[in-house]
Amino acid sequence: MADTRLTTGEYLVRLLESYGVELIFGIPGVHTVELYRGLPATKIRHVTPRHEQGAGFMADGYARVTRKPGVCFIVTGPGMTNIATAMGQAYADSVPMLVISAVNARDQLAMGQGRLHELPSQRNLVAGVCAFSHTLLDPAQLPEVMARAFTVFNSARPRPVHIEIPLDVIVAEAGHLSADAWPLPGRAAADPAAIERAASILKGAKRPLIVAGGGAADAAAEITAIAEKLDAPVFMTINGRGILKPGHALTLTGNLGMPPLLAELEASDAILAIGTEFGETEMYPEPKPLSFGGPLIRIDIDPAQIVTGLRADVPIAADAKLAATALNAALDDIGKAGDGAARAKSVRERVEAGLWPACRTHGRLMEIISRTLPDATVAGDQTEPVYAINQFYQAPQVRSFFNSSTGYGTLGYGLPAAFGAKLGAPHRPSVCLIGDGGLQFSIQELASAVEAGIATAVVIWNNTSYGEIKAFMAERDIPQIGVDIFTPDFVGLARAFGCEASRPGSIAALEAELTASAARNVPTVIEIIADSVLAKALER
Repeated sequence: MADTRLTTGEYLVRLLESYGVELIFGIPGVHTVELYRGLPATKIRHVTPRHEQGAGFMADGYARVTRKPGVCFIVTGPGMTNIATAMGQAYADSVPMLVISAVNARDQLAMGQGRLHELPSQRNLVAGVCAFSHTLLDPAQLPEVMARAFTVFNSARPRPVHIEIPLDVIVAEAGHLSADAWPLPGRAAADPAAIERAASILKGAKRPLIVAGGGAADAAAEITAIAEKLDAPVFMTINGRGILKPGHALTLTGNLGMPPLLAELEASDAILAIGTEFGETEMYPEPKPLSFGGPLIRIDIDPAQIVTGLRADVPIAADAKLAATALNAALDDIGKAGDGAARAKSVRERVEAGLWPACRTHGRLMEIISRTLPDATVAGDQTEPVYAINQFYQAPQVRSFFNSSTGYGTLGYGLPAAFGAKLGAPHRPSVCLIGDGGLQFSIQELASAVEAGIATAVVIWNNTSYGEIKAFMAERDIPQIGVDIFTPDFVGLARAFGCEASRPGSIAALEAELTASAARNVPTVIEIIADSVLAKALER
């Protein structure tokens, strides 16, 4: 028998649970407390960040490793302005995120009466950083709106969705509504004729090349099989790392703006691009125009993306895994014996020869992290170590390496994202790579992690500056104003937050701290001073 006393807020959490939601990130406020009334009746865990931007970044990290949407309860007004940046990062990188907020009562909307947290329109505020934003005007709309949200996450290009609930609707009766999740549509399959055309081009190619992005993460096995059949080198974008296993002979390193990669694209007579925007953040430090030596076959779940930026000769709007499965079958067992491995090796060698000194320093750091904490999830910020290892790091599996140097490019992302990743994959070690500047954007989330019992190795590269911007200014002969910043005692601060913290003086001490971090139930903050003995020991 239905419980007619159930409010919309209580009903909402039951509906979320029916869609498989296990975790909510939120900071309760006077406008959202009714969303919390029903939580004890579910198995959903709640984690309290210290800032709504941190809530969004935690949800982002959680979503990346689990493929489930990160869910946030956000207060009206300032809560929404605070989380908008995190939504922007998730939107740019196609990360599923469900942001549920309150909004003023229906008869108060857009009245400008000076209500608490009032904005002219929250929906207009977040329109550019979500797939859609909906104002729930009646409890009976919620099952349909929730199904639309989870269809975006499950069946389309995943991006944030915002649902706002007026204060009078949150407390309205909803016990007569079913809390069962709606059946969701599957993902789009590829047009058979387009697959046949793509297969014909690839079969005839003598120098094929594959570019695989984050949208292809679920098609790792199929893409590996296609690459091996075609003997085609594979460039994996930052969010696509792990599609080929580490050490695979067909792996390309570097970034798309480097001369060896530009030359290889121009020399290739067929390019298969799956789940990638060809974004400028894959061309650090400076975007370059791309030129292909043959037809471009482009596969993407988002039809609009296929006709954005670069002209595709064979556009295929489809789920990456379904399309790659069909293409793999269409290629039969052609088993090309070409020079793909030699081409890939040549590119890797030329990339290695052109790397700047920081790449070698941070390459050694990443080797130590990978050896000490195998199978770790690594979340990075916009910081020198991350820009360096982006050029060569081969992730152990998909969805285990991501950072905010891509897409929207937000400082402070790495710390809460690493915490969210650990909550999503508690059996795996978690590592955050962050600089002293970025850490000061979100250091308060150390308190959230201690409270939630999150074990993460937080590796700080401290050069007492916004180092990447400082170098950028210096290269252009711009006065370096505002980039040399005061940095606090991070070790002391971390300990005050309840974390373990140290400033190791040797590689052995660094390895010991990394090893210990995985066995603790709080973050382990490891600070490396840029000109320290340890930093010099990492140089090659």
